[in-house]
Order: sequence, then structure tokens, then C-alpha cells
Amino acid sequence: MTLVIAFIGETGAVMAGDTREITFLGNRASIGALEDELYSGSITTDGALLGRAAELGVKLEIRDDKVKVTERDGVLVGAVTSLEGGVLRTRRVYATGRAYAIVDTGEGKPVPRGKGGPGNFVVLGNEKTKAIAHRVIREGWKNGNLKDAVGIIIRAMRHASAETPSVSRQFILVQTRERADLDPAMERDGSKGA
Repeated sequence: MTLVIAFIGETGAVMAGDTREITFLGNRASIGALEDELYSGSITTDGALLGRAAELGVKLEIRDDKVKVTERDGVLVGAVTSLEGGVLRTRRVYATGRAYAIVDTGEGKPVPRGKGGPGNFVVLGNEKTKAIAHRVIREGWKNGNLKDAVGIIIRAMRHASAETPSVSRQFILVQTRERADLDPAMERDGSKGA
């Protein structure tokens, strides 16, 4: 998991997602130790991550080209994935003007995790990236408009990339000015029925 941030407004929605994907290869105990250090925030740079991985005997595959946010017919879709116990789990946020839904998929039926209306930020990621994003939102958000939310999201993405190597420096930002139905996008991803 890395970082996806959405804001749902009255007149539209905006969403950003970083492009980093890290694959860990090695024994489970070493991978678990490295992930704990990375996601707790004790590893703060790419160099430190690579060095600690080498110390633990963990091979890393890092790519910075994964698309985690898209726009589909007026609905913004953001996804973060994790591999837990051999099962690929995905948490998605669907956002449009005035509405959002969060759904987990993996084994079995989709599981709803929340839904709501305008005036909300939604943050998906690991504990460290979520804490960074929530801090930036708390410090900067003054109940502004969609343009103000874009500025907050950009600031949060930049802070996260500077504070943890689990987030890439580049990110993708998508917007919609529509109030679309979330159901078709959810059905397409197999998230409907939640």
C-alpha cells in the first residue's frame, strides 16, 4: 500500500495517487521486519530502504509507473493493493461530486468500508502515509472549495514522498465536475454488491 487521496465536493471530486509499487522477495520474517520498519516511518529515504533490505537479505523490485487513480465516465477510482497471506487484497475508493464509497476486495464477496457525501477527504495507504496526509489536511484545510482541496492534496503527496520511500515523487491527479452514479464503475471492478 502507498497513497491515494480523494476529496469529494458539492461540484465535483479530485483524487491523486502516487505511482510506486514495491515487491518484496525473501523469507517471510525478514520481509515482515522490513515492512514494519518502512510502514512505521523509521525508514525515510530510498537509500535507507535499499540498505536495510540488503542487511535483511530481502530483494526489492521498485517501480514508479503504476497507475492507481483513473477517471471513468465522471467517477474517479483509486486503488491500493497489498499481498496478505498469499491473497491479493485491494481497497478502492470511488468518488464523484457529492458521493463516495470505499470497498475492499480479496477473498469472497466485496466488503463495504464506508460511504459518504461532500466535504470529505478520503485517504488510503499504509499507517505512515495516512498519518502524513491527515496531518497536512488538518493543518491546511479551511473548508474551502475544490481548487483549495487540489492544493491540499498536492501538498500532502509532496510531504509523503519526502518523508517515506513507500511513496513516489511523481503522482497522478484526476478530477471530475460530474455527479455520476458510482454503481457502474463498482460493477465493472467486481466491487458492487457491497
